Amino acid sequence: MSRVKRGTIKKKKRRRILGKAKGYVAGRSKLYTVAKDAVQKGLVYAYRDRRTKKRNFRSLWIQRINAATRSQGITYSQLIDGLAKANVEINRKMLAEMAVNAPESFSALVEIAKKHITVKPAKAS
Repeated sequence: MSRVKRGTIKKKKRRRILGKAKGYVAGRSKLYTVAKDAVQKGLVYAYRDRRTKKRNFRSLWIQRINAATRSQGITYSQLIDGLAKANVEINRKMLAEMAVNAPESFSALVEIAKKHITVKPAKAS
């Protein structure tokens, strides 16, 4: 059987992996086999964390909205319920932005929500 030399193809493959491993520490950026594993793991983390980032931001927005609504005398869940009943369609990202940067507009939304919620009486124990 004839001998196959993989020179250019092999170099191109290795160069691509080592290029992705730039900035990694020690052998992870210099040695092909170590860099290959590091790059593979990094790509897995990147894929996973693109989804995790969305969860984290939604959680942050909810916390900001909740803090702002409690200072207005209602809870986050009551605000969302009231806005839904009033047919106000606004996402949590914009609500959080308004709570931080435009408190007077946010207060107007809270008042709209307050008009549409039914407050349950506290349980007597």
